[in-house]
Amino acid sequence: MKASVIFGSLITFKPMKVLNQKTMDQTESHKPNISRFELFLAFSRISLSSFGGAIFWARRELVERRSWLTNREFVDIFTLGQLLPGPNVLNLTVIVGHRFAGWTGAAAGVAGFLGWPCLVVIGMGVLYQHYGALVQVQQALAGMSSVAAGLLFATVVKLAMVLPRNWRPWLFGALAFVGVGVMRWPLLWVMGALAPWAVFAAWKEQE
Repeated sequence: MKASVIFGSLITFKPMKVLNQKTMDQTESHKPNISRFELFLAFSRISLSSFGGAIFWARRELVERRSWLTNREFVDIFTLGQLLPGPNVLNLTVIVGHRFAGWTGAAAGVAGFLGWPCLVVIGMGVLYQHYGALVQVQQALAGMSSVAAGLLFATVVKLAMVLPRNWRPWLFGALAFVGVGVMRWPLLWVMGALAPWAVFAAWKEQE
């Protein structure tokens, strides 16, 4: 009797082990095989296209053009980058680069994201120093500010579409907007007050 139980357990264990290994292999095969050079090129493209803010172009490059991330993954990573100290898109660059190619991938992404803008900003600074007072230049900058606001609004709408279809995320989003955008309270205070309640609400929804 004891021998038959042991034999039956071995027969059951082997298919389960094979099934788990097959599932892991499928998961690994679905993960994009991205080189460090591809990360450098992708974030170079993002930085060189980022007129009016990088988040719009980051989503377009990583989600829509290259399909490296899903909409939900992009929102999650961007949220984490927003909560960490430092520029949010730079934080996103480090996280995405590290996810696909480790620390060297993160370094490649950061090099692409920061390298070219440094050269462009230096050149634009020199030009602005000489021609910034011209009326035509001031009008061009005013027009670009409207475009930048439109791009930011379009990105917010696309990110909001991924949120769960209930009232809690919208309530916390509205409270954060009022606290920072209307009341002008420090961002750290607003996040410190809202984040614990938002996490608790999301945890209760999963029960």
